[in-house]
Amino acid sequence: MRVRRVRAGLKGWGGVGAMAAVCALALAFVLLLPWTQSHGEGGTDQGGQGAAEGSPAADATCTAPEKQTLAPSTADGTTIAAIKARQGEKRKLIVGVDQNSYRWGYRDPNNTGAELEGFDIDLVHRIAQDILGDRNAVQFKAIPTNQRIPAIQEGRVDMIVRTMTISCTRLDEVAFSAPYFKTGQQVLAPKSSTITGYNDTLAKKKVCTATGSTANTQLDEDKKANKLASTVDISTTVPNQLDCLVRLQLGEVDAVVTDGALAASQAAQDPTVELKGAPFTTEYYGVAMKKDASDLVRRVNQILVEYRASGWQTSYDKWLSATLGTDAAKSQPPTPPQYLRTS
Repeated sequence: MRVRRVRAGLKGWGGVGAMAAVCALALAFVLLLPWTQSHGEGGTDQGGQGAAEGSPAADATCTAPEKQTLAPSTADGTTIAAIKARQGEKRKLIVGVDQNSYRWGYRDPNNTGAELEGFDIDLVHRIAQDILGDRNAVQFKAIPTNQRIPAIQEGRVDMIVRTMTISCTRLDEVAFSAPYFKTGQQVLAPKSSTITGYNDTLAKKKVCTATGSTANTQLDEDKKANKLASTVDISTTVPNQLDCLVRLQLGEVDAVVTDGALAASQAAQDPTVELKGAPFTTEYYGVAMKKDASDLVRRVNQILVEYRASGWQTSYDKWLSATLGTDAAKSQPPTPPQYLRTS
């Protein structure tokens, strides 16, 4: 059965996805592997129950993390000035992204040059255009799921644009923009599986999540609160979220829990797996930056105001409509956004 599942996953885009995923698993342990590319892409460093609808597990004193951001502004400050002061080939926005998430940030081997593309990549180009006047003035760095926050804190990147959920816990460590996408945690499992969703059918099953992900936090909190069957095995964690798909294809785990938007793309890569049940949380993706980079946070929020009005829908139609459906309403961020952070 295990061999048949792997072989079935090696057909069409599923085969490309499976092979890419296997490569991702092997590379996940290698951080910061230089990679250069033309058209402005600089070095890429390869190092991110029966439950009711709700929000990710968080500090009890924090509510609505997606609103905890600064009001938009076009003014330059010290962070933006430092980015603009970079000279020559180094005059680029340094952005942490994923290069293995189909339709979000990935390299399509069928395209000449295999440049990074996807929904997140479109947003990066828009930010670079606004700040540096050149959409290709970007140095992409591929950052594993569990290295997103360290990459920001250590100054390896100016920002992370990598399907990163805004959460109360993360707000203690980094700053976020206003939301640019709405999603929720969901279960991914083989089509032949008896698992029907985030419920008692997960009992005695092995579930994979990425270390440091909101999915991993949610499962851990739900087990402690007895909202998830005690026999669910959540011990399998990986550095990069895509590695979970590899474990699933190899039959090493029974299910994956991750953002539904990512899970839908993985299901499109591998025709032997599918989403099981509805999303069981409500989450929002944001652009993550250093906590003290207030001018950059405000600038990105101003860019997002304009991007939501012109650009967001076009990017959704191009990259995500095939996997998430033509109706983008359920994926659109709150309009208008709220900016409750004051300093």
